[in-house]
Amino acid sequence: MIDTAIAAKFAAKETPFYYYDMAVLNKTLEAAHVASHKRGFHVHYALKANFNDVLLKAIKQIGFGADCVSGNEVKKAIECGFAPQHITFAGVGKSDKEINYALQQNIFAFNVESIQELEVINELASKQGVKANVALRINPNVDAHTHHYITTGLDENKFGIPNADLEKCAAVLKKCEFIELVGLHFHVGSQITDMTVFKSLCVKVNEWKNWFEERGTQIRVLNVGGGLGIDYKNPDGNPIPDFEAYFDIFDRFLERKPHQEVHFELGRALVAQCGSLVSRVLYVKNGVKKNFLVLDAGMTELMRPALYQAYHKMENISDGTAAEALNYDVVGPICESSDCFGKEVPLPISKRGDLIAIRSAGAYGEVMASRYNLREEIRFVYSDQL
Repeated sequence: MIDTAIAAKFAAKETPFYYYDMAVLNKTLEAAHVASHKRGFHVHYALKANFNDVLLKAIKQIGFGADCVSGNEVKKAIECGFAPQHITFAGVGKSDKEINYALQQNIFAFNVESIQELEVINELASKQGVKANVALRINPNVDAHTHHYITTGLDENKFGIPNADLEKCAAVLKKCEFIELVGLHFHVGSQITDMTVFKSLCVKVNEWKNWFEERGTQIRVLNVGGGLGIDYKNPDGNPIPDFEAYFDIFDRFLERKPHQEVHFELGRALVAQCGSLVSRVLYVKNGVKKNFLVLDAGMTELMRPALYQAYHKMENISDGTAAEALNYDVVGPICESSDCFGKEVPLPISKRGDLIAIRSAGAYGEVMASRYNLREEIRFVYSDQL
């Protein structure tokens, strides 16, 4: 629950806004840093989860690198002080413009997702007279047991190089004079809470690492992606993911030689719990079959529920102690039926003007915001500035 003293300070602020609890963020970053550092692991923060400048500053200060999926994310990371040698560039559809920019910045590596992309990077690197470091993203065909919209590691997904193409890929690599293979890259999905999924991933990584080494190709970096989930239902009871258990799985089951580095790309697990979307009740519509709370925030501020029926815990932070409760459909003002944050949500009896906090919104919230319906730009409040 957001502290009542903090909630009282929200009363005079214009809503909706994203509230970032910097203490939660810093504790989360420290836990991830300690658990990874003692095992010699390298963490790259996935900017696609949240590229808020204030959050990025804290992430850079802890010593993490940056995982980017667009040219503008690469640019953002560099502008925020991330060293190019700690930046990776992933994504299934990199444009020539984006590749050229990343080559000019001399980033650590491109995570390459197809044979054709490999050939394009080689051609563009040759024109610049530079060598491009690449890691091959291999589709491991591991089921992440999560929502099908955020599963990335199955044969049916668009991501990665299919296993059947790896022989041809290895042959093409030998012809690419301006490519330096530095590693292998894997990613199976997002919001994974079943640790056995990561154990299965380790088995696949071991197999493909051995496959390349048996053919005389030395692998320096094993990039196992990210995907660690958070507790959306109980953000106060479990504000920080179990990084110890997560990194321990890879420490125990991933086979690597002394010279090999293990890289991770964590996003949601680092920033989700520090963020809440705070909105005001515009109208209460109590009907025969449904009770509606109409908020001043909508799918334009938080897309996840509309996009893939994501759950977010909701709290009335103006009157959280009321004994009597009702079930509400919590909706926004956008002219779409999908503009709904949750159905039959139990909340204290609420009234116009009450503040509603939509929790665990620090990842894939702000970054997905849009101006649809000509909505205003999103606003921010930070705990250390209250």
